[in-house]
Amino acid sequence: MPERSKEAGTGSKDSRTGLIAGRFGEFPVRWERGLEDLQDRFTRITRSPFGPSEEEVRANLAGEASADAALALVDAEQALHEDNGRPPVPRDLTAAAFFDVDNTMVQGASIVHFARGLAARKYFKTSDLVDVAWKQVKFRVTGKENTADMASGKEKALSFIAGRSTAELAALGEEIYDEIIADKIWPGTRALAQMHLDAGQQVWLVTATPVELAQVIAKRLGLTGALGTVAESHDGVFTGRLVGDILHGLGKAHAVRTLAIREGLNLKRCTAYSDSHNDVPMLSLVGTAVAINPDADLREVAKNRGWEIRDFRTGRKAAKVGVPTALALGAAGGAAAAVISRRRESKAS
Repeated sequence: MPERSKEAGTGSKDSRTGLIAGRFGEFPVRWERGLEDLQDRFTRITRSPFGPSEEEVRANLAGEASADAALALVDAEQALHEDNGRPPVPRDLTAAAFFDVDNTMVQGASIVHFARGLAARKYFKTSDLVDVAWKQVKFRVTGKENTADMASGKEKALSFIAGRSTAELAALGEEIYDEIIADKIWPGTRALAQMHLDAGQQVWLVTATPVELAQVIAKRLGLTGALGTVAESHDGVFTGRLVGDILHGLGKAHAVRTLAIREGLNLKRCTAYSDSHNDVPMLSLVGTAVAINPDADLREVAKNRGWEIRDFRTGRKAAKVGVPTALALGAAGGAAAAVISRRRESKAS
């Protein structure tokens, strides 16, 4: 992974400057460290009729925080495993793949699987698990996010983690992945991720699941890392507040864009995969978008835009829409570019 600038996107040690994508273009903003006066700053930023809405501000902040957390977790993992004895894969420095998790990489909803494991450990009541599962069923059937359900789910999740350590959540994630989630990975999607890895490309998960849990899935699958929802913590203990909002919709798109800037990626050479029409903002960012096990609305969008469709739910051959060889050509091209780059470096040395 290329070395990142430590000062990128920051104004000083205690502040961050950046741009927020609003209804009328990009809007400059400075974020102070700490969230105590976050609502006041939201109010000031959104007061202008030409500025972004509070929802857009929260989505952008969630994306920025997700990219920060994802890169920090990856750096920590790399520091632990710098000398693993494995020969390095030739790297394609400007291309990457981004995978949604629920129903794209994992069968079902990852947060429900984690909730099952937590309920088995008596962290909360079985009735709470039924409530979470029912809301997921409603979402899958209607394909629409219910504002009341999202607010209720967020409140319960935050009340659960408040006061707990980040290390505890990560350790629980490791256990529950091995017990429940490992057997629910879609083999077809896993093979697509491996194709990008073999081409020397970064492969990131992008999900509304807490970033600590998403990172567990990414690590178990041998991927680069994960962009997920960031819960605020101080000294390794969760405060019970989110940084921005749940990472979904526009937040996912902003997280991918932010990561691409910091990693020097060319989004036109990147690929994104998802099952949900809610991820159209993320899918629209990249050069190659692929609908995996798509809901009805995403299938329609994919057909209209010529995106490839792959359905692993029925055992049917993947429906090829648009250019069916786009993925293979993109990965092969990336691998070739990486090999050429390595040869040039060898000659130069």
